[in-house]
Amino acid sequence: MTELRIEGLTKSYGPPAPPVLDGLDLTVPGGALAAVLGPSGCGKTTLLRIIAGFLHADAGSVTVGERVMTGPGVHLPPERRRIGIVPQEGALFPHLSVARNVAFGLTGLDRTTRRRRAEEMLELVGLTGYGERMPHELSGGQQQRIALARALAPRPALVLLDEPFNALDSALRAGVRADVRAALRLSGATAVLVTHDQQEALSTADLVAVVRDGRVAQCDTPQQVYRRPADPWIAGFVGDAVLLPATALGGGTADTALGTIPLATDTDTDTDTVNGTGTVLLRPEQLELTEPTSGAVGGTVTEVRFYGHDAMVTVAVDGLADPVDLRTAGPVAVQPGERTGIRVRGEAVLHS
Repeated sequence: MTELRIEGLTKSYGPPAPPVLDGLDLTVPGGALAAVLGPSGCGKTTLLRIIAGFLHADAGSVTVGERVMTGPGVHLPPERRRIGIVPQEGALFPHLSVARNVAFGLTGLDRTTRRRRAEEMLELVGLTGYGERMPHELSGGQQQRIALARALAPRPALVLLDEPFNALDSALRAGVRADVRAALRLSGATAVLVTHDQQEALSTADLVAVVRDGRVAQCDTPQQVYRRPADPWIAGFVGDAVLLPATALGGGTADTALGTIPLATDTDTDTDTVNGTGTVLLRPEQLELTEPTSGAVGGTVTEVRFYGHDAMVTVAVDGLADPVDLRTAGPVAVQPGERTGIRVRGEAVLHS
């Protein structure tokens, strides 16, 4: 297993545009899958192309294991980096069979060894027996798994996945993601997945690196990034967020328009700001509909969006300028225009 270390990576396409990457740091432990997540234009694709060797960095370094790929006075060409790439839409060679596609990068080996390795990779991705088919005879999901097999066949030090599930319909996407993740785990490969899909990053990766303005704003496990985002922007970008003005009361609680809420004890809460004020983060699933009894926090339902497995209910809360969204499972008992109560479950995160 090979660790990926990126330090101080900088890349600009020239003035007057600001740098696309601005001193980016990222470490991916050996054997882990890291998802690089961020909005369009944040530098995700540029980062991937520099790691692969397709672009020169202006400054900084990329090290895979003990080999410096990019650094001061160093730029290994792509063919010498031992990095496998899974592009968007598979990009298989249409004139080659599946087996020959998988074996394409196996140079310097005899024909028998190449065939055996291709068969091993097809078994790894669950497509044993597909070697003689042509790419046009495969579904989109099968093509992506063949692309992964081709990337893994030469035993690369690192695998890069460039938004590989974008072209798949929603019914296929989750299954192919799971298959790809399982194959990567079995191979022991270190991998970097570039995506703009928050659900994909959270459900697939061991680590999620949120990139903003050319730097990693937060890198942690999916659960920590979702439950303990480093700032309100990350909270709103990684999933749905309920952000409320709050005043820290001491004793690990904060006063909000939804009542007094306990604060997470592992959060860096700055209660020394003016009046101890800040912004509290809750997730929609932490809010619960209750009977609109006197003394309870109440509001008026303005919208109900039903998704099958759950529903998102928007409530204009009394005394709060902006409405809040809450997620509820099962049948929705309220309709727009009705009064409801709201109760908070669990702890909140306070950002100063």
